[in-house]
Amino acid sequence: MSCDTGILWFMHVCKLIKCNRLQNLYKSWEDNRDIGFVVMKGNGRGFCAGGDIVALHDMSKRGSIEECKEFFWTAYNFMYLVGTYLKPHVAILDGITMGGGAGVSIPGTFRVATDKTAFATPETLIGFHPDAGASFHLSHLPGHLGEYLGLTGDRLNGAEMIACGLATHYSLSAKLPQVEECLKGLITDDPSVIESSLQKYSDLDYPDNSSVIRRIEMIDKCFSHDTVEEIIEALESEASRTDDGWCESTLKKLRCASPLSLKVSLRSIREGRFQTLDQCLIREYRMSLQGTSGKISSDFCEGVRARVVDKDFAPKWDPPSLDHVSKDMVDQYFAPLNALEPELDLPTKQREAFT
Repeated sequence: MSCDTGILWFMHVCKLIKCNRLQNLYKSWEDNRDIGFVVMKGNGRGFCAGGDIVALHDMSKRGSIEECKEFFWTAYNFMYLVGTYLKPHVAILDGITMGGGAGVSIPGTFRVATDKTAFATPETLIGFHPDAGASFHLSHLPGHLGEYLGLTGDRLNGAEMIACGLATHYSLSAKLPQVEECLKGLITDDPSVIESSLQKYSDLDYPDNSSVIRRIEMIDKCFSHDTVEEIIEALESEASRTDDGWCESTLKKLRCASPLSLKVSLRSIREGRFQTLDQCLIREYRMSLQGTSGKISSDFCEGVRARVVDKDFAPKWDPPSLDHVSKDMVDQYFAPLNALEPELDLPTKQREAFT
């Protein structure tokens, strides 16, 4: 496709080589006056399920922490680039959009969800924490929806993404060829022109009556508490008082998650409310290295083993319960890296001068 159409396409797979290539391409496109805006879409049935957690699992098991550092360093730098991109950015979120997939799309200008979109941050179920900038965008959702999604790993569909602000537009998947053809014909760098074009192909859909979006009042009542223990206690109280099956299913999801991950994730999302995207990425980079190093806990490797490698869905979490998770263990996740392990270096001064 010639550059004078004002758009370039890249089939995204969030792995180290692809992230490096994406970052180089995005930088070159940003400097190219013939390119007005960039569109990102998935290659296959989904947008992006995230980073290769099996590869990270293997690196961690081998003790190859330098490889983990390189992976997160590259991925988080690219996510920051998308979040500060000088040209309009459109992400077409058709299909699974999780983990790193959300990290490279949510910070952009426009996010088009469809009737096939499935968004989630299921990291607590593999002994990790919502990363890739998730503590930023989850913490900015209405009420305490972010805490609910981050702790339970529950999914949102396209209509729900629109309702809570994670997506900017909604189109039926069958209409995407028309959307893409329309975008290909645009020669512009004006976000309002792109907005109008996307709006022409937008559809109306609303969360159904069973949607979590319609339970914001209950979520705020239960997930506004300071600790995971208090959140669980509130859900148990509501379950016994109302006999509400949703409370029981939510409790079941929390009981499947790593106890340490639950506490780490809650604190991460709460801190994200008062931080910028770059601050969240720097902190999450630190947390991700702690999580994959195995120094505090082996929950990440155990979680990936149980859900992805062996698929026995019977992880043996360490610590095994919330009351065994000490404050010191949680604090270690957030502690600055030592002098031999540099913090994530983002070009904040350079990019903020232009954004």
